[in-house]
Amino acid sequence: MHNVDTKEFWVNMPNLMSHLKKVAEQKPQATYYNVDMIKYQVAAEGIQSTPLNLAVSWRGDATSTDLRIDYKYNTEAMANPVPLHNIHFLVPVDGGVAKLQAMIPAATWNPEQQTMQWKIPSLSQRSENGGVGALLGRFQLTEGPSKPSQLAVQFTSEGSTLSGCDIHLVGTGYRLSLVKKRFAAGQFDFKGWKTPQCLTVSILN
Repeated sequence: MHNVDTKEFWVNMPNLMSHLKKVAEQKPQATYYNVDMIKYQVAAEGIQSTPLNLAVSWRGDATSTDLRIDYKYNTEAMANPVPLHNIHFLVPVDGGVAKLQAMIPAATWNPEQQTMQWKIPSLSQRSENGGVGALLGRFQLTEGPSKPSQLAVQFTSEGSTLSGCDIHLVGTGYRLSLVKKRFAAGQFDFKGWKTPQCLTVSILN
């Protein structure tokens, strides 16, 4: 009898062994090889299911724009709360940006693409204010006002999934030596996240 939340996948072992043989020939010194067994996407529903909650506000006139991005690390979205790493916030700012009047924290302006980028190394429960913070930018304009644009965010995480999905090997003759779990931010829009997740199986040599 199968649980409704359980799915079975069959592995073509001859093809897997053939693939591992090719990898071994390319990397003869490796002690193990990683094989991506399952990749899937999770369509989040509401901020309670996203690991990083965001709110963006724009204020300004013909000569200046104030941009504020509030963020919050959300433990409830993860089956096992783990830190988010290499978080990049990227937002286009039009209106003829002539001068950056204030950036908190420090950010990088790309004049060719007219984009502002903030980088945060990691966020977790142990971060300042529990992973809650804000990014602030003030721009002096020559052709304002700026039109609010879409925010893009990227990050990665290891050791957990948003779905709680796990993998078990059924049968004899083979074993899983290690299962790695990770997820990364996919395409963000203001209807929610589409977050690629991955379960990687490491095969010992």
